[in-house]
Amino acid sequence: MTTSSCFLLPLLFLARLVIGYVDQQPVKPLAPDTPLNQEANAWVDKTLQSMTLEEKVGQVIFPVTYTDFADLRGARYKEVTRNITEYHVGGYLAFRGEVFSAANLIRQMQEQAKIPLLLTADLEGGAGLVLRGATRFPKAMAIGATYDTTSAYQTGRVTAIEARAVGININFYPVVDVNNNPRNPIINIRSFGEDPARVADMARAYIRGSQEQGVLATAKHFPGHGDTATDSHLNLPVIKVARDRLDSIELPPFRAAIDSGVGAVMTAHLFIPTLESQQGVPATLSSAILTDLLKKQLRFAGLVFTDAMNMGGIVKKFKNGDAAVRAFNAGADVILFPPSVPDAYTGLLNAAKSGQIKEERLNESVRKVLVTKARLGLHQRTRQNADEVARSVASDENERIAQDIMNRAVTLVRDEKNVLPFRQLPQDDELLLLTLLDDRRAQETRGAAFVQNIRQRHPRMIYHEVLSGTPAAEIQLIRELAGRVDCIVVGTYIRVGSFKGSIDLSPNQLDLLRALSKLNKPLAFVLFGSPYLLSFVPELPSYILTYEDYPGAELAAAKAIMGEIPFRGKLPVSLPELYPAGHGIQR
Repeated sequence: MTTSSCFLLPLLFLARLVIGYVDQQPVKPLAPDTPLNQEANAWVDKTLQSMTLEEKVGQVIFPVTYTDFADLRGARYKEVTRNITEYHVGGYLAFRGEVFSAANLIRQMQEQAKIPLLLTADLEGGAGLVLRGATRFPKAMAIGATYDTTSAYQTGRVTAIEARAVGININFYPVVDVNNNPRNPIINIRSFGEDPARVADMARAYIRGSQEQGVLATAKHFPGHGDTATDSHLNLPVIKVARDRLDSIELPPFRAAIDSGVGAVMTAHLFIPTLESQQGVPATLSSAILTDLLKKQLRFAGLVFTDAMNMGGIVKKFKNGDAAVRAFNAGADVILFPPSVPDAYTGLLNAAKSGQIKEERLNESVRKVLVTKARLGLHQRTRQNADEVARSVASDENERIAQDIMNRAVTLVRDEKNVLPFRQLPQDDELLLLTLLDDRRAQETRGAAFVQNIRQRHPRMIYHEVLSGTPAAEIQLIRELAGRVDCIVVGTYIRVGSFKGSIDLSPNQLDLLRALSKLNKPLAFVLFGSPYLLSFVPELPSYILTYEDYPGAELAAAKAIMGEIPFRGKLPVSLPELYPAGHGIQR
């Protein structure tokens, strides 16, 4: 275990007593303003005093590695070993894998490290998002659609239990960006919604659930990535708003997270002229934003992580080593996922030797990294218990909690013909099921669970998949078929993800939806992913949202359409000129 038993057992006991999110008190003992005990403080002082300049520089670099491999003699593991032993990295970002191989790799990595490593991960959809075999939770917008902070609390709690069992100490979540731009291609469903107060409430609940279980939470992306139509993985977004707008929309959830004792904040690769006077300098490299605003004005004393430094918002303008130095001098404590560890290390080391990075500034961040390690109990070097993975990860109870949250998120926005749910659908009626995918990737699984679940409930079904490149002749045949069947279900998938850059369907898919909308027969339209399509096809007679596209969301949608569970969700965002946030037909 990465946390001492004397610390963990009381927390587990308390967690069992908590049935909902109640207070707003800082989350102890992981809050940055909580003093360390004498033993932990002594370890931090002794470790810092014994470190070489090279070791100090390495402590502020966190590379990334896939965890889905077991070959400890392979090239990937050799690179991990070199980063730990030669470049003295302070931690790692664990990215994709299977829970047992991840736990084994992390155990091996910790044994290699002279100073214990901080293991981080992006667990936005629960541990199951990146670790196969763990529990998959819905992302933030679906949680927001439940209008229940207990959903956020339980997601944070269970995710932390599973993450800690594998050896992960820091979760890069929650996203506290306020999604007030419907064309946002990268935040979108990753946000709890468009209301700053509700986003703040959900964030506080999640942070509490996570940090009670010994996993540090991270509020991101500072100072707010919700009002942009540009993916910062591809280019540098620009947000041109006044300071009072930032104070009323973007910053309140960060203030709430900080007041709640969140242990870390992650920066955003975006340019905000109101806050940064130098043209084109992203927040990640801006001392006005990271030091003056975050650390001084908002009084954040925890770890400041850069967003991944390999993203287009950084690498298209700044060289690797220079970007690392600029981010560090701006106020970042950790350089996350640099394109090249040697380049970032050399750049930081040379800057420290030349005085470009001041000694006291370097010591400040290194101390914060060490304090975080001690706060999480890593200084005690407790060996990870291999049985903990099987005992704690993906239990039936965890899966039940996750599916219940997803079930409660399904939102019936519109049902003009009053046909939903299909509870009384005759078994001999012919049902046409269409899945529309905005794109297809290797080993694509989107749509498979939805098809399976609808077929189980209505075997007399015809199924067709419609891609962006489906020929016009095939579209015409589908339209003719739709005119002959008794009822239609359309599952539409609009992925929100990095390096995609858009949240649109193709013209032929939109034309098909318009044609189906004109038919005088029952039509159940369900949207998996970005919720904003209705503005482009306002004639759709029905509109169901899940805000997600994983199998749990597909199961929930199928059950709701067929009347096995009620529609209980409410819009956490408005659909411009159509429906306000809070709307939802309860049926």
